[in-house]
Amino acid sequence: MTQHITDLPPNASAATILAVGVNAAEGAVSLACSFSMEDVAIINLAHEEGIRLGVFALDTGRLNEETYEVAEALVERYRLKIEWYFPKYDGVEQMERNDGLFSFRESLDKRHACCAIRKVEPLGRALQGLSGWVTGMRREQGVTRGDLAAIERDDLNGGILKINPLMNWTEEQLFAYTNRHRLPQNRLYSKGYRSIGCAPCTRSVQPGEDARAGRWWWENPEQKECGLHRR
Repeated sequence: MTQHITDLPPNASAATILAVGVNAAEGAVSLACSFSMEDVAIINLAHEEGIRLGVFALDTGRLNEETYEVAEALVERYRLKIEWYFPKYDGVEQMERNDGLFSFRESLDKRHACCAIRKVEPLGRALQGLSGWVTGMRREQGVTRGDLAAIERDDLNGGILKINPLMNWTEEQLFAYTNRHRLPQNRLYSKGYRSIGCAPCTRSVQPGEDARAGRWWWENPEQKECGLHRR
């Protein structure tokens, strides 16, 4: 269960949400970075506002080359230290030996099992010792994210704060901010991708589809979460 914290005005800016959330956490806070435009924008916001923010990333073993390129660009531009977390090799090995390389396409349960090994378990390790974490989630992205709050109490992860500074941003705002500040951008966006995860689970989207239509495209829209953001 995720408890909403509602002490911010509905029109609070992303910078305000980020600053208030980090201060409220009263301890170490890190961004869960997938190197999306959202996450890059948050890194730039924190840099401009002087907000102390760690950055960690989950390397599932299935990321696109273009994603690693963004990571390297961020390290160079901001002298950024990224804490990388990886799935436990024995879990991946057992899953692939028993179920094959593409078991996640066979059923929702098997896809969740893959995400649990490659993402959820490493996230648990990444969050240890933190008082809060920051995400790039936006309400506009899809039906699973329409009830986002600016700052939430994440009871599923020890009651730490979960901060969503871009929750009200539109995709148009995000592109404008990225272009205005000349931020590193994943090359897959120029090929029609609008949400980028593991390579076998992500594709470009068609005009009129929502931003996450290219994620697990064989599933229903209300199922399109990996377990990192359980609600």
